[in-house]
Amino acid sequence: MKEAMPVLTAGAGLHETLALLTSQLRPDANHKEDMVFLKDVFSERSLGYLMKIHEKLRQYERQSPTPVLHSASSLAEDVKVSHNELVAEELQSGPMSTEEKELLHLLTSPHLKAVLSVHDTVAQKNFDPVLPPLPDDFEDELEEESVKIVRLVKNKEPLGATIRRDEATGAVIVARIMRGGAADRSGLVHVGDELREVNGVSVIHKRPDEISQLLSQSQGSITLKIIPAIKEEDRLKESKVYMRALFDYIPLEDKATPCQEAGLPFKRGDILQVVTQDDPTWWQAKRVGDSNLRAGLIPSKQFQERRLAYRMKMGTLPNPKSPKKPVYDQGCDKEDCDCEGYFNGQYIAGLRRSFRLSRKDRQGSSGEGSDPGDPDFMTYEEVTRYQQRPNERPRLVVLIGSLGARINELKQRVIAENPHRYAVAVPHTTRPKKPHEKEGVEYHFVTKQQFDADALNNKFIEHGEYKENQYGTSIEAIRSVQAKKMCIVDVQPEALRRLRTAEFKPYVIFVKPRVPESRRRRSAATSPGGGEHGRVTDEDLQEMRQSAIQIDQQYGHLVDRVLIKEDSASACAELRGILERLERESFWVPLCWVRT
Repeated sequence: MKEAMPVLTAGAGLHETLALLTSQLRPDANHKEDMVFLKDVFSERSLGYLMKIHEKLRQYERQSPTPVLHSASSLAEDVKVSHNELVAEELQSGPMSTEEKELLHLLTSPHLKAVLSVHDTVAQKNFDPVLPPLPDDFEDELEEESVKIVRLVKNKEPLGATIRRDEATGAVIVARIMRGGAADRSGLVHVGDELREVNGVSVIHKRPDEISQLLSQSQGSITLKIIPAIKEEDRLKESKVYMRALFDYIPLEDKATPCQEAGLPFKRGDILQVVTQDDPTWWQAKRVGDSNLRAGLIPSKQFQERRLAYRMKMGTLPNPKSPKKPVYDQGCDKEDCDCEGYFNGQYIAGLRRSFRLSRKDRQGSSGEGSDPGDPDFMTYEEVTRYQQRPNERPRLVVLIGSLGARINELKQRVIAENPHRYAVAVPHTTRPKKPHEKEGVEYHFVTKQQFDADALNNKFIEHGEYKENQYGTSIEAIRSVQAKKMCIVDVQPEALRRLRTAEFKPYVIFVKPRVPESRRRRSAATSPGGGEHGRVTDEDLQEMRQSAIQIDQQYGHLVDRVLIKEDSASACAELRGILERLERESFWVPLCWVRT
């Protein structure tokens, strides 16, 4: 049975007809080559595009409104004059009717006259697109080369393209197209195109800086004469790669950038959407949250690491691994910091004061925590959005603090307000148990041999010695809390790399006191952070400032939030708000934490 030919609808266009013809081609042994040829021709993508363009033009012609007449004002005037003459003739027979009076009033109204005048002005104009005329010497000048005349409209924004001089041919080539710029939005300029003219001015013998100046000075309509690249690059879909910047970048101070005006400035901690990594040296990126849709140039990860390595080799980059003054928490104001877990007279299980350790005694265990690269070469860290799902283990909250922050006191207050939601990890110790203490409540009491074995096996996130007794916080203690509640730990900054794993997904809060410029600007008896530590000297304040600066320089790239502690009450309220948002909002985290 012969298959019936589908019937085209009356409104079918050339594109639908072409698709139907292609679908109806059947193999024929006698005309195999002809059928293959026809199928190839009908399936050609460029032919399909031409058909679509033809349909759009026909649709424009059909839908384009045309005025009924071009002189409505003259017609109205003629009607008014004729009416007046008619009225004069009919006055003897009787007065004008209501309709005649209304018509005469409307035709003499200035508003209607203005409307009709505007109508005639619009009707007599041609609003069809006008293509720029081809130059007279077009054929002679370009001989057999294919030329493209491109007209773009830009305001005060840059064109969004960089150029270079081809060393072999001397031609001016489009080196890159900035995503979101005028050139990118037009879709008419591509990487590899040869630029011949700008607004009728030849650029063949001009220097690149002269051409850039010519392009930047052009406002409104700008016409480019281009020799298309032999193979135009397909416009890539916008990338969904996001990076957290781990350093500050100022393009105007970077002599290596190919175009300082096209650079994208950013600060450490900014989230960047990298829209293209085609160039191994210079990526194109946007800052997340920026209203500017145009991308800018940033150094690639590989290029920035090479630069840092070279600067370190030449001795112009300080080594971040050089020894620095240790930083300690100032939470203990008693001689014996191994205090019971009492808060405002009420006993809270698991609470304790931090033990103060010397740098040689307090250590962060080495482990396989996720680190965004060697600290010598901090560049970018790929991130993604993450939101805690219902019944999922909560994120670990890690507090680090500079001198005077008293983060242990802050942690205790928040937990005491809601002990059913928040808790601390019970530490291990080798000291003897006191009569009132219970195993697993105040501490896990272990022998020195067991403690040393656990430390050797990297079971502690940090540990140290105080008054000839060992203390430490174990990974298992954190896990046991996280199985039921949100765990809050305060650690030395060195322990952060141990905790930065997909298992814990830590949210790191850097707490530092607000330090006044001098002792004269504050109460002499009150210390920063809301506590009472007696008289604080200007030297103490300077140490607090230096402590905060040091932590920020060494570990600021690992911090999610900085909490400035004005007083205990306000800091506690701010920390409580952060903990609540962690359970219901999404945050940027390293991609490796959520990638399966």
